[in-house]
Amino acid sequence: MNSSAPARAQRLRDFLLGFWPAPVQVSAPERWRALAGAGVGILFTALLSRWWNGAGTAVPWLAAPLGASAVLVFALPASPLAQPWAVVGGNTLSALVGAACAMLIPDPAWAGAVAVAAAIGLMFVLRCLHPPGGATALLTAMAASSFHFAVFPMLVDSLLLAFAGVLYNSLTGRRYPHTQRQPPASAAPVASRFTTADLDAALRHYNQVLDVSRDDLEALLQHAEAAAYQRNFGQLQCRDIMSRAPWTVQFGTPLGEAWALMRERRIKALPVIDRAQRIVGIVTVADFMRHADFDRHDGIADRLRALIRPSTRTHDDKPDAVGQIMTREVRVASEHRPVAELVPLFSDAGHHHIPIIDADQRLVGVITQSDLVRALYRAAQPGG
Repeated sequence: MNSSAPARAQRLRDFLLGFWPAPVQVSAPERWRALAGAGVGILFTALLSRWWNGAGTAVPWLAAPLGASAVLVFALPASPLAQPWAVVGGNTLSALVGAACAMLIPDPAWAGAVAVAAAIGLMFVLRCLHPPGGATALLTAMAASSFHFAVFPMLVDSLLLAFAGVLYNSLTGRRYPHTQRQPPASAAPVASRFTTADLDAALRHYNQVLDVSRDDLEALLQHAEAAAYQRNFGQLQCRDIMSRAPWTVQFGTPLGEAWALMRERRIKALPVIDRAQRIVGIVTVADFMRHADFDRHDGIADRLRALIRPSTRTHDDKPDAVGQIMTREVRVASEHRPVAELVPLFSDAGHHHIPIIDADQRLVGVITQSDLVRALYRAAQPGG
């Protein structure tokens, strides 16, 4: 019994913490932009609506749900619930539904409940889901005796507020209307571990209304993935992924010995070093093939065997040592160099092996394409 008490207390604590709101990740300038916009938008709507209504008349010219609409339009301009059609359609259609329920259902409790439910259903169907629409439907169902309220002030106020939102958000650097931007079919896909189809499948599985547009959600996920990739892969240095103590040869190593070593260890390149472990070149399979005249496909095996076979002549132009066929210009990298900087060398420049040197220019390792792919794979793993 006593052992379960801490567990129950923890569950209760977790339950109560669920009511505590998460911090809003919005900067102070953006908060000031939003609140100033809401004030300007409501003032703009109120002044024009009052002028439209005419001085001294008793007809209401500003509807309370517009205050909630202003929060969405100016503080959440990217939300699908805040777009112009959601504001105008959601408020106006909900007012029409509320008025119809008020005139058809005598009991205000039933009229309000049916109006809110029917308004939500209609907004779903017409793609104008707007939370203040529920308040509009309820308000209208409580007191409406005609459809006049739906036209004025609801329709007029909603149009004015949406217009103010377009002007203010555009002038302050916010895209509004925030329409969905589907990538063209010809566009190259963004490098990512998920595709557009994957995101659509996830949204169908989630099966709830998200207060964020689909393209913004995709962009957020890609930014998060890029940040995680940079955190995991961007901090890696060459010494973290290189193959240490690589097989090497020297300038005078016979070709047959170098070729046998490459065949035995299944490697395609051997750094050529001097006695101080400094690189003087690199010999690759391509170097052997080039000197065996690989362009002539017939008899390539015989020519390769002739190349690596030691010469018995005193004077012969045939190369016998590694130094005679090696590539002298070698791309090397420091052991402290970020691995991310080597990616273009492998992907664009066509390198397959990059020797790694220390501060004294001595060979300490080699990074191959396999080493790089392995590092990329590990960086892409969750918590990599």
